[in-house]
Amino acid sequence: MQKVCSQCSAPFEVTEADLAFYERISPGFGGKSFPLLPPTLCPDCRNMRRLAFRNERCLYRRTCDLTGKPLLSIYNTDVSFPVYSYDAWWGDDWDALSYGREFDPARPFFEQFEKLFRCVPRLGIVTGHNENCDYCNYTNYSKSSYLCFGCHNVDHCFHNWRTHWCEHCVDCLQLNKCTLCYECIDCDECYNLRFSQDCSTCSDSSFLYDCKGCTHCVGCVGLRNREYCLFNEQLDEQTYAQKMKQLQLHTPDGIEKTRMKFEEYKQGKPHRNLFISNSENVSGDHICDSHNLHECYHVKRAEDCSYLESCEDIRDSMDSSFSGWPAELVYETMSAGVTCYNFLFCTASWSCSNLIYCDNCHHSSDLFGCIGLRKKNRYCILNKQYTKEGYEELVPKVIAHMQSSGEWGQFFPQCLSPHAYNETIANGYYPLTETEANSRGWGWREETDEMPKMEKVIPGDSLPKTIDQTPDDVLNWAILCRISTRPFKIIKQELEFYRQMQLPLPRLHPDERYRRRMACRNPRKLWQRKCPKCGKEMQTTYAPERPETVYCEACYLSEVY
Repeated sequence: MQKVCSQCSAPFEVTEADLAFYERISPGFGGKSFPLLPPTLCPDCRNMRRLAFRNERCLYRRTCDLTGKPLLSIYNTDVSFPVYSYDAWWGDDWDALSYGREFDPARPFFEQFEKLFRCVPRLGIVTGHNENCDYCNYTNYSKSSYLCFGCHNVDHCFHNWRTHWCEHCVDCLQLNKCTLCYECIDCDECYNLRFSQDCSTCSDSSFLYDCKGCTHCVGCVGLRNREYCLFNEQLDEQTYAQKMKQLQLHTPDGIEKTRMKFEEYKQGKPHRNLFISNSENVSGDHICDSHNLHECYHVKRAEDCSYLESCEDIRDSMDSSFSGWPAELVYETMSAGVTCYNFLFCTASWSCSNLIYCDNCHHSSDLFGCIGLRKKNRYCILNKQYTKEGYEELVPKVIAHMQSSGEWGQFFPQCLSPHAYNETIANGYYPLTETEANSRGWGWREETDEMPKMEKVIPGDSLPKTIDQTPDDVLNWAILCRISTRPFKIIKQELEFYRQMQLPLPRLHPDERYRRRMACRNPRKLWQRKCPKCGKEMQTTYAPERPETVYCEACYLSEVY
């Protein structure tokens, strides 16, 4: 079935497999099924809509509306609902059921849900089981980390996004089991690696791309199990050491010159069409240990799924972002997981089953249109408690009402997101201008940084050239980003890291550094190209007009091994 996206006008296909999934996931009550209709938005616009409900990086100072104590929160002070600290929200001093209300068949369901949405207390920051990680969000089981987002089991990490089981890593994106890494993207099991992307089991190296098992290498592309290489040229240990001194990688100028040379060199080397490993019958990119996937990106251990973004341990699901660990039978969900089953149109909920149109619910089951339930609640509609029989009698009436109003089968309206578009992770994947966001009714919030009360304000380009020249009182300086002029500061643990790694202080604001790392990734889109070596048709995330030489998997592997 061919359709046209109602938002971007792009054509997209609804396959027979999609239709079979919609039929399977459609809920049934009292022997009657309530079918889900095919989506009206293309996969990208559906993902964009979900991501616009997830703010990870924008933190605001406010007070807990229950205790009056100060806290950091992903919600600005202008939201209508109360915001609670972690302990207060999970505590016993309030009950989400007290906000329950009767379903009104005379009003649209989303209108009723919005009124509930605007009054139920929210958790200020989504964390758990952390120690000394006050400035982190969507991060758990971690210690002594700062401004880490979407991370799990990290220790002494700073300014990272989606790093798991890592120690002493800074300014990294999507790492797994890495130590002492800096400015790395999509790397696994690496040690003392810098300015590198899509590498695994590499150590004591800088500026690597798609290398495996390499050590003491700089500026290399597509190498396997090599040592003492400079721009893919094999050197002896002594010559390598001499060349390294000449590169001056402990200075900003040396790093920038090497970066420019590396990017030019990388352009001339063959690139693999997709990063897929140990997987069968899959399409998308950055997929491992999976099978039977369609259009999935950055996915691990998934089975029989379509249109996933950044999911792990998930099966029989479609249109889900940042979900899993594990999850099964979920559709149009954002941040659903930690053992969840049978979710439809839900956000930020975990350890639940049989949820429909719910937000921020936990350890509960059989809920419809509920928010903030967290204590093994069951059989609730709009936060009102029912008997099992009463629940199963009313839910079909609510769905029939939504069918008549055209609401059934649609994700939450964008107006329900409590975040401006540029506060959300959607803007990292699908950047919009303020005008574009406002034209879609998604909102925009101006960045307003308060100047830290510091002893000194200094432009980034005026920082000392080497870390050895950097005094201890840099911790009392406000540094102005040389691109955005936004102020930022260095914390003591960061300074210790830069000194240990012999790295100069960063000149750019953390948000600018994050934006540049995100820009290094290919888009979530597949194009058809021909392999220039064998002529075989292949899919790739490199658009046909891009200058890179892109090989199919077989030709690429024959090139690097």
